Amino acid sequence: MTAPASSLRWRPNGRPPAFTPAEIGSALEEVRSAAHVVRDDGGRIGLALGGELVPGGANGAVAGAFEHLASLPPLYPEWLGDRTFCETHGTRFPYVTGSMANGIASVRLVSEMARAGCLGFFGSAGLSPDRVESALQELDGELGGKRLPWGANLIHSPNEPELEESIADLYLRRGVARVEASAYMALTPAVVRYAATGLTTDAAGQVRRKNHLFAKISREEVAIRFLEPPPAEILRRLVEQGQLTETEARLAAELPLAEDVTAEADSGGHTDNRPLTALLPAILNLRDRVVAGRGYRRAVRVGAGGGLGTPSSVAAAFSLGASYVVTGSVNQACVESGLHESGRALLAEAGIADVIMAPAADMFELGVTVQVLRRGTMFAVRAKKLYELYRTYPSLESIPRDEREKVETQLLKATFAEAWASTRSFWAARDPREVAKAEANPRHRMALVFRSYLGLSSRWAVAGEIGREADYQIWCGPAMGAFNAWVRGSFLEKPASRTAVQVARNLLEGAAAVSRAQQLRASGLAVPPAAFDFRPRPLA
Repeated sequence: MTAPASSLRWRPNGRPPAFTPAEIGSALEEVRSAAHVVRDDGGRIGLALGGELVPGGANGAVAGAFEHLASLPPLYPEWLGDRTFCETHGTRFPYVTGSMANGIASVRLVSEMARAGCLGFFGSAGLSPDRVESALQELDGELGGKRLPWGANLIHSPNEPELEESIADLYLRRGVARVEASAYMALTPAVVRYAATGLTTDAAGQVRRKNHLFAKISREEVAIRFLEPPPAEILRRLVEQGQLTETEARLAAELPLAEDVTAEADSGGHTDNRPLTALLPAILNLRDRVVAGRGYRRAVRVGAGGGLGTPSSVAAAFSLGASYVVTGSVNQACVESGLHESGRALLAEAGIADVIMAPAADMFELGVTVQVLRRGTMFAVRAKKLYELYRTYPSLESIPRDEREKVETQLLKATFAEAWASTRSFWAARDPREVAKAEANPRHRMALVFRSYLGLSSRWAVAGEIGREADYQIWCGPAMGAFNAWVRGSFLEKPASRTAVQVARNLLEGAAAVSRAQQLRASGLAVPPAAFDFRPRPLA
């Protein structure tokens, strides 16, 4: 198809247009330059950078100029998402690193992201309040004085609501301004109180948020809870308990609970395995309906997470309308990750299909699953076996001897009695009510023992526990395999060379290059296929 001509001509200022595939491919990488699609007298369509557009003469001809077909302005990675995201959160890029649990999204990772102009969330899930507070102190000391943005995770804990409350209390007391709420199936007073605390109005009557909630969701029925104002009953109880003021509750009733909602597609850890191309448009449509119905005047942003391991996938997320992108698995394989280097080495070998669903430690009895690495570890197979035993038998004592011996020797490396003693000691210190419940209910006692294996398996991967390599639980999505394929043969191939900043900058730069290639292809330029394969390179 031949692009229509305009009345303008393009005139070079020393650099001729690119007409060959190699020349076009090279010029395409200069995304920060205005680009023009031109045609020469022989009918060839090419790509021109720089130069100037001039009016055509009486017959359309201008000496030394080319026929002008289309123009594109400069494209910067900073501009790929919703501009209000960067303005609201004080970042340079619309790029977020998610809060991988057990401190895998480490203080170092969050700090490096902040200094690079991105937003990182500390992975507090699975850590004690004391460990979390220590990390918050460190982050505040490193970033607070520079006023660089960062955040931390608040995970839904239906089995331990007091823990969820204590972490929310900690964030409010420490002034953590951004929280990523994850794994929520229903709203809790803790998450509502965090978002509503500190709501005020300025002199112009505009509502000001002190705390910004990022809601990570994968279902419309959960997303709408964060897009709507908080339930009146929760707000009323929080006011009665002195945890919110009347003013905070009144203002909260006029606003969405979260103004940043992340559509989490096929990711590592807790996931519904939704394809991003199906999930994101559905959540965007839901957002638009709620905003129109409620008459919100503020920007309500929808980001994309899950499956983002290559420039093309990041470009696709932005082209679908994502305000920002969230990465996870690819950061876990970086040197700043809290995962032990032995676990990072396993991730660097993963392919797209090297992932599997396994029972989740925090919601074991509900049958909830998480996506984990399959290659190089037996965790998923062993965890599924434990869940099968839990569903089949009413107690540890009722498990047949041959099955019991396999579990004791291969998984627990302790007898059931020894495993329960250790588990009992843990829960006696953390929540004695669980001990009482277990001693009254043999099935719950079995669940706690099996959950201890699931919980420890992720900590073994973080610590690099010798002798437990086959039991590593490493949360991982297919994006990891796609990333490994993309970086093969580049400076990012070796695990020791993978830094989160270089990964972020290459994904964003590559996404800009891929986006520019598609824009120019839609403008009539014959774009070489290699233009859609941005190769990693060290970026300043």
